[in-house]
Amino acid sequence: MSPPHPHDGQRRILHIDMDAFYASIEQRDNPRLRGRPLAVGREEARGVVAAASYEARPFGVRSAMPSIVARRQCPELVFVPPRFEVYRAVSAQIHAIFARYTPLIQPLALDEASLDVTDHLEEFGSATAIAEAIRADIRKETGLTASAGVSYNRFLAKLASDQNKPDGLFVITPKQGPVFVAALPVETFHGIGPATARKMHALGIHTGADLRTWPVEALRGHFGSAAEFYYGISRGIDDRPVNPDRQRKSIGTETTFERDVASQDDLQAALDAIATKLWASCTKRQLSGRTVTVKVKYADFQQVTRARSVADPVTDERELAMLARLALQTLFPLERPVRLVGLTLSALVESNAPHTAQLGLFEKQ
Repeated sequence: MSPPHPHDGQRRILHIDMDAFYASIEQRDNPRLRGRPLAVGREEARGVVAAASYEARPFGVRSAMPSIVARRQCPELVFVPPRFEVYRAVSAQIHAIFARYTPLIQPLALDEASLDVTDHLEEFGSATAIAEAIRADIRKETGLTASAGVSYNRFLAKLASDQNKPDGLFVITPKQGPVFVAALPVETFHGIGPATARKMHALGIHTGADLRTWPVEALRGHFGSAAEFYYGISRGIDDRPVNPDRQRKSIGTETTFERDVASQDDLQAALDAIATKLWASCTKRQLSGRTVTVKVKYADFQQVTRARSVADPVTDERELAMLARLALQTLFPLERPVRLVGLTLSALVESNAPHTAQLGLFEKQ
């Protein structure tokens, strides 16, 4: 963590978030797409929107929406297949810009990052000046726009980056922080997902001000280890540092079927193929893990997950596939046909790191 600024003891955190990143790159590279409602994704029966341009959003088109629904809501929508190698290259270009201003950069996705600029204020003048300079550099060197949030912690900087999108900047000062949070609905808080928000609503917690009335012990009874985080953010407090060495938490892959699958044999065969692909990715990155999670999305888009954990990291593709099958078997007989199946390995470690030797789960002992 950076030491506090000597003048006021507060950190200076930026959150930089690219505006409609994938879609904006496509519009930049193809002038005929500019000003038109655009979806990055494939227009096919099982297609999903990966990103939507700002022109498409008034029609309700958004990421993770089935392509067929997006087309229904916006008949003029233009679909463009994703080019992830291009997006990754532009992301690297943007992160190189960040590095001119601070080494404390925590990437959160290809299109966003948190930056701690506390130690660089004298060089550049202020955190706001740094944010403006970064945005100007991005525009000049990539032809894209970014929105920025400036505050004294990561939580508020992230909230601030959403306030004036697209191509905007917003500052939340230490004095403003608790007041700003109090008026917000809890479902807009980063770190509170839809399921948690519904649970809070059932408890009569609708805004930051409502959340602030709950003692941390009472929150712990309903939300477990997340209680302290919720208690803090309702008061504008977030002590998490910007961690440039943040390790990857999981690695996974998934497949969407051309037609819904209802056969146990077909679903297990698909899962075996995914396990092969996932283990190849793990091997390439020299990673392994202790928890295998299977995700199933039914034809009605309801989603469930099942997990299996082991004491020592998974040693090979065979073990990964067998753990995946064990997790999958708990879902049979199927409630309804399946449109998507995915597999994730988490609790990651470097695969060349020393760990206790173990017999394969299914070897005779």
